[in-house]
Amino acid sequence: MSRQLALATLALKPVPRFARTEYSLEYHQAGLRPATGPAPDGTAAFRDLYARWGLDFLWTTEDGLRGDWSRWGRCTDMGHAEYAADGSDLHLPVRSPFETAEEVWAFDAVAEYGLPAPAEQVAAYEAWLQAKRRDFPDQLCPGGYYKTIVSGAIQAFGWDLLLEAAADRKKMERVFDGFFRRTQFHMDAWARTTAEAIIQHDDFVWTAGAFMRPEIYREVIIPRYAELWKPLKQAGKKVLFCADGDFREFAADIVAAGADGLIFEPVMEFGEMVEKFGGTTVLVGSAVDCRDLTFGTWDTVRAALDRSLELARRCRGVILATGNHLPANIPAPILEQYRAYLQAHRER
Repeated sequence: MSRQLALATLALKPVPRFARTEYSLEYHQAGLRPATGPAPDGTAAFRDLYARWGLDFLWTTEDGLRGDWSRWGRCTDMGHAEYAADGSDLHLPVRSPFETAEEVWAFDAVAEYGLPAPAEQVAAYEAWLQAKRRDFPDQLCPGGYYKTIVSGAIQAFGWDLLLEAAADRKKMERVFDGFFRRTQFHMDAWARTTAEAIIQHDDFVWTAGAFMRPEIYREVIIPRYAELWKPLKQAGKKVLFCADGDFREFAADIVAAGADGLIFEPVMEFGEMVEKFGGTTVLVGSAVDCRDLTFGTWDTVRAALDRSLELARRCRGVILATGNHLPANIPAPILEQYRAYLQAHRER
């Protein structure tokens, strides 16, 4: 594990082995304790877990001092499905405070939720970053923002009203611009910190791809990403764009807008991503699907790992990961085989 290796990977420099990250690994903490001795508690437990898995990069975002929008204005709680092994993360949806598309079109995210003083947000981000570096010195912990333009609209309105309101491009562009301006404040703040890299998360598509007309993405959403990234690029930071779903249709546009890396799920076919972007762009993912880890055989998983490694050797910069997370119901034996196999075959 090495944060320096992760930094070199983001810079597309030669490295002796592939960098690695994983998502939701913390859900497996109880089942991945050391064979002997007591399990460590808190941060020490995660530090040991990341060391055992050889992680070089941690997926981290922080939405700032007013990140909990429910404290500052109206937003929609769509609930959360059971994901943790004990079901502790399950909660039911709450009725949306928005009733009509007209209410959505009248909404301004900056006016609704407000913003802290710029210097206050910069100081808070830097303190958060220094704490991450102290707690996890062997991994690169980027800055980042989760509720970007489309994800922000989802958080505020929920899916149903967002889809209804987005049918009117002109009226919805003004609403998206409010989430853009709010995100821009945070990107300006991150640009003034010592973060080496920033994750820009925005779930702007579905598993089946775009849910709005393509021109909305190319004329409304992605040009605003380019504006978000200008202060980050001027500050010398690497920008990693992350989204669930299949955004292959727009991947080239996002790279052209300034993204140094793409973080994606297995629905984004790994071979296609390597073919198109392996020579220019950091790719964070693999051909491994968590559904095969959970319900398939080891032979299937190993074949996906072998394919991932073969493809990764064609890339200038790659961080290997199972892109749709490691859910808590993966059988422990196959999860351990996955960990050990990749650890043993990470050399370039």
